[in-house]
Parts: sequence; structure tokens; C-alpha cells
Amino acid sequence: MTNAVVPLIDGHLDLAWNALAWNRDLRESVEELRSREVDLHDDKARTHATVSLPEMRRGGVMACLGTVLARSKPAVRPVQRVSIDYVDQTIASAVARGQLAYYHVLADAGHVRMINTGQEFAAHCAAWQRNADAPLGVVVAMEGADPIISPDDAQGWWDAGLRVVGLAHYGPSAYAMGTVSASSEDSIANPSMTADDWVDGITDAGRALLAEFERLGMIVDATHLSDRCLDELLDGFGGTILASHCNCRGLVDRQRQLPDHHLRGLIDRGSVIGAALDAWMLDASWVLGGENDGLLRLASVADHMDYVCQLAGNTRHSGIGSDLDGGFGTEQSPRDLDTIADLQKLGGLLRDKGYNDEDVAAIFHGNWLRLLSESLPD
Repeated sequence: MTNAVVPLIDGHLDLAWNALAWNRDLRESVEELRSREVDLHDDKARTHATVSLPEMRRGGVMACLGTVLARSKPAVRPVQRVSIDYVDQTIASAVARGQLAYYHVLADAGHVRMINTGQEFAAHCAAWQRNADAPLGVVVAMEGADPIISPDDAQGWWDAGLRVVGLAHYGPSAYAMGTVSASSEDSIANPSMTADDWVDGITDAGRALLAEFERLGMIVDATHLSDRCLDELLDGFGGTILASHCNCRGLVDRQRQLPDHHLRGLIDRGSVIGAALDAWMLDASWVLGGENDGLLRLASVADHMDYVCQLAGNTRHSGIGSDLDGGFGTEQSPRDLDTIADLQKLGGLLRDKGYNDEDVAAIFHGNWLRLLSESLPD
């Protein structure tokens, strides 16, 4: 197996957001996506795309958690990011519904397979390993719950195929406090916001939403929750929890990463923690927008995976949640990654650390396969 492509499940990809907010046709090659953006200068990540459907196939990606992403932050003035932030939840909800529709358009054309149940997920992965020409499997996830207008709205999203939800993205949502962004790591203060806007903890609406999630069987993503909110989630939510794209605070001491006690809490709940490839999350010396030495390599991703495995005492809780093209590209990812297909290099890096082929398979796909097959509804 050492030189073969290992089937891979990615726990976090913003595919629909890339298509609708960045105007990227993901059916094209990465080279085509980059060439279309040579005259666009609205973001540093232009011309640095890493993800497309052909490249995912080349890299052995058989399934992913594909997100819908739209935030409502009416207290923030000016709006933080025009491609994500909306003045109220109704607009955020409509935008996220449009992203969900994109996955269905791809599915109707045979490019992806929408997956709603555990049996469907297990069957898809088995079929894909028999025939790598099978379409990409997509489990729909929501990054930040603002598009769910109220707890009563959760049923409608569930019926539409939503299966995984994180309560908040960066900063406050209607339901919980999210982590701080790279540009405001040292303080969550924002001069245009009052202290009341930054009250930490899961809100009353958030607790009601979690109760509805537990009734429905919705999986909750712990990613982006503040420390206090994650404490409350672990203590108060009885359903399945995962961490789709998180790294380790023991290696990178920033609030966006998970501290050891939260890693242990997630491990105790049977969670999988997907390692993310944002350079700011991989290396404590990385400065967003600063002068960086360009020495960051995929070996740092393997370090975070190994950290989780060592803390757990086994390989059952580490996975991949790349977040590639999640608002950054090759300019803010390991230097030895050109496209998502280069995630395959992690296999050799893990073997260099003493992991065997069975361990690599567990981290690449086995752990996500087990969790989702068992936790998605019947």
C-alpha cells in the first residue's frame, strides 16, 4: 500500500462557498481555476486555488463534509467579509440555501452523491473503493449556525439534508461565541462593538437549538467554539460531536486550536479531530499578512495528527479536515502542497513517524468512515 493512493475522507471543504462566492467552477482543473483569476485582485488567495473535483479524484478523496457557510453579524460595522457576512439571518439563510442547491446541481449531473444516512455513507465508500470513478460523496455540513433562523427552523434544514452543524464561526453568532480570527488573535475587542456583543457562552437560543439537534440526531461540530462554549457543549449535549478542522494548542498556542483537556474530552466522546492545513494553525511563528519564511511543510500537519494519537493512545481519533481553499490557498498552506492531491504525501510522513499502513488508512478515511456510518441516521 505504501506507494498506492490511499482513499481519503476530508472532514471539511467549503466547496459550495468557493463556487458561489469565488465564482469557481469546481468541475475544471486547478490550473484552469487559477488561470481565470489572473486579473482578479480582490483577495490574496486569487490564483492560488488548490481544490477541484478532478484534483480530488486524483488525490483519492472519496467523500467529504461539504459545507454551507453564511454568517449574520449585524453588530459588526463595517461588515467583516462581503463574501460571508450578512446583515441578518434571513439573508444568511437564503445564501446558505443557494449553496445547498449547488450540491444538488452537481449531484443531478453525476459529479457528487448526496449522502444522508449511515448506510448510504458506508455503501458509498465501499463502492468507491471498488470503482474510483464513482462520484464524490458529500455529507452536508454548516459552518456557523446563523442560517438556521431559529431552533424551529432546524427541522426544515434536516429534511433538506443537513447533517452536521457548528454553532458559530469566528466571533459571536446567534447561538454561541466563536473563536477569534487570525487578525484579532490577541483580543476579541472590536471598536464598533459593545461588551454585550461579546458575552461568552452558549445562548438560550443555542441551548434550545442543541436540544432540537439531539432530537433530530444532528451531529455537532465543535470547531470554532470558544473554550467556554466547548465546555458547555461537552457537558450538555448528548449527541455525536466531532471536530471537523482543528489543530492542537499544545503545538500552536492560539485560541483557534484545541487545548489538551478539550482534545481529551472529545476523545472520550468518540470524536474524530480533523487536522487543518491553514499555515496560521500549523506554525506558531506564522504571521497572517506578515513576512513568513516559507519553510512550513506538510510534516507540521503530521505533527498535529501525531499529537492527537499520542494523547489518545491510539489512532482512532485523528483524521483530515483540510479546509483547503477555505479563504486561503497555496500562499497560506504548506510549501510542499500544490493541490489537494498532495494530501497523499501525509501517508509517507506518518510512516516516517512509525505509523503502519493500517494506521495511515484509519487516519486517512477509517475514522471518519466509522464515525459517520455509526452517527448518521438510519
